[in-house]
Amino acid sequence: MTPVTHTQSERPSEAQSGSGPAQPRRKGGPGPRSAFAFLPWLLLGMGAFSNVVRGETPNPWVGGIGLLVFNSLYVSVVLQTFRRRDARWTYVALTGMAAVTFGLAIGYGGPWLALFPLLSLAVGTALRGRRLAWTVGALTVSAAVTGAWRDTDAWSAVTSGYGTLLSGLVTAAILALSEKVVELRETREELARVAVEQERLRFSRDLHDLLGHTLSLIVVKSEAARRLAPHDRDASLRQIADIETVGRQALTEIREAVTGYRESSLGTELDRARDTLASAGIEAVVRRSGPAPSPVTGALLAWVVREAVTNVVRHSGATTCRIEVTGTTDDTRLTVTDDGRSPGKGAQASGSGLRGLTERLAQAGGELEWGPGERGGFRVTARLSADVGQEALH
Repeated sequence: MTPVTHTQSERPSEAQSGSGPAQPRRKGGPGPRSAFAFLPWLLLGMGAFSNVVRGETPNPWVGGIGLLVFNSLYVSVVLQTFRRRDARWTYVALTGMAAVTFGLAIGYGGPWLALFPLLSLAVGTALRGRRLAWTVGALTVSAAVTGAWRDTDAWSAVTSGYGTLLSGLVTAAILALSEKVVELRETREELARVAVEQERLRFSRDLHDLLGHTLSLIVVKSEAARRLAPHDRDASLRQIADIETVGRQALTEIREAVTGYRESSLGTELDRARDTLASAGIEAVVRRSGPAPSPVTGALLAWVVREAVTNVVRHSGATTCRIEVTGTTDDTRLTVTDDGRSPGKGAQASGSGLRGLTERLAQAGGELEWGPGERGGFRVTARLSADVGQEALH
């Protein structure tokens, strides 16, 4: 049967839509934190309101109703864009504001020209990109032309056009900067969360591999000591001494795993594998050929040896286990094969240890395969580049 190959999969991260709310959730940053920061700008229209109150405006009811409609639409646009910028009502309200602005500014002139900067400010909160540039540009020209024609004053044209241009562009720039700061903060928080998850995964894998192997070895040696105790007290004491040594070594390795600096040696792990298999009554055949792998590659392969041998001892019921390490200048291949029972329904085929090793090797650019051997039993095969970076250990 063809071995089952498992590769690491990556979960795509969620991306924020560019057409969402103008002000995402945040704790602070540049720019206004709510739509209410734009409401005081309505005071720019106090000159026009004063003209209406004092009766200096022809047809004051027309001017008063126009101001009421303009202010209502302005508040509506600003509040709406802070909830959802691309809402259809926003464009309808901006169109209404533009009609009122042109009507009152052309009809009355003077302080009524201040409606152009207010309209440009509302546009700056709602539009982005080319639509913003074209709209603000058109409003700037319109304000300047209206000021020059209605008031016959060049200075009025300059101030109206400049105020309109500045209002729209500055508002859009402040809000865009604020949104980018929010996105960067959320990205930083997401990166921190991913880093924590990766560290938890690393620690769980290390802990599983360490305790799975160590506890299996302690169980095997304890059983051997119990069998030998009635007949060979000295041999039983040696097994007990080995249990003590394994326990102390496991404590050291767990401390190193917690701090993230644990590095296994392939040669040391092969020696441990021979001892573990011999204690379980399984013949160990270990063969190495080719150049020695780099320390990082050897450390990763040592994890594979540990997990594979632990599974052989715990699940296979094998009498022989073969471990072959074949190295070339480009990559290193490790194969662990036993002659035990079929693992089709056993724990080996679905163990979390092998899945964790698959992810770890995939991060290092390698691969791990496992499945029934060609002549029965179970086989684990790992392939890694001969030179793997230090970060692959974590």
